[in-house]
Amino acid sequence: MSGVAAVALLPVSVSGQRAGRSSHTGFAGIWNSATATPLERPRQFADKPFFTPDEAADWERQVAQNNEERPPQPGANNTGTYNTVYREFGSRIVKTRRTSIITEPADGRIPALTPAAAEIKRRRVEAQRSPESAEDTGLQDQCLAFLTAGPPMLPYSYNSNYQIVQTADAWVVHVEMIHDARIVHLDGRAHLPDAIRRWMGDSIGHWDGNTLVVDTTNFNDGGGFYGDAGGNFGWDRNLHLVERFSLLDTNTLLYRFEIDDPTAFTQPWKGELTMARAPGPIYEYACHEANYSMVNMLRGYRAADRQPAGGAFR
Repeated sequence: MSGVAAVALLPVSVSGQRAGRSSHTGFAGIWNSATATPLERPRQFADKPFFTPDEAADWERQVAQNNEERPPQPGANNTGTYNTVYREFGSRIVKTRRTSIITEPADGRIPALTPAAAEIKRRRVEAQRSPESAEDTGLQDQCLAFLTAGPPMLPYSYNSNYQIVQTADAWVVHVEMIHDARIVHLDGRAHLPDAIRRWMGDSIGHWDGNTLVVDTTNFNDGGGFYGDAGGNFGWDRNLHLVERFSLLDTNTLLYRFEIDDPTAFTQPWKGELTMARAPGPIYEYACHEANYSMVNMLRGYRAADRQPAGGAFR
């Protein structure tokens, strides 16, 4: 299995030759991160960082079956969620055949929150269940930030597309959902002053051989920690993130990340996934919850049973 990992880290230039400096220009284009590989390693694969080919095929069949359209349930009293035709769960595992996107710790699971972070999470989850105002809802419900934008850039159940635009001294990573654009400066500048905080942080990068290394700091206190209710991944002002972008071949991007946030997590953790080149184009994503639905969502939360009326945004 170690051979799988070794192959995964061998960059190839877009011409098919061993990667040289020219491969720095091969990243431009649209990439899709949808995958059947789970974020955290399933318990049945606790000691297996990689699938065998047969296990991979079985897992992909299981994922396809789980994602099939379900018939309406008798007596259902809510609107449910989107039909599967609107989803993009991903039908194939990552090319490295990993059993999870999380690679460290060794169990492939996100580390435990610190006690202080766990208490903040508890309060936020409780507020989301019965919000008094829009500020108590998740970042996704407020149309402020989605999981795919990150960073780290992680797949969602749809719209997991990115467009990379390269110039001599910067990258622009345009995220389909919700049409965020992150600029990675490559001109040697330092990070912004500590007082300046952003949703996606401040990113500066440099080349290490054929790999772009991106260092991101200056996150704001965005409203949560990884694993919050509502499907939102959150940010913390002490988060330090390192990302690495490499080409495995013309149509495969290897994306690796390292998270260090002692305020939120009991230990650092790492992950990786592969993205496939996509034809595009990327269409504008119109986030409607905050624009049109927030009043009705809050009405639903305040219903007699104190549960969301529709459930579509949970």
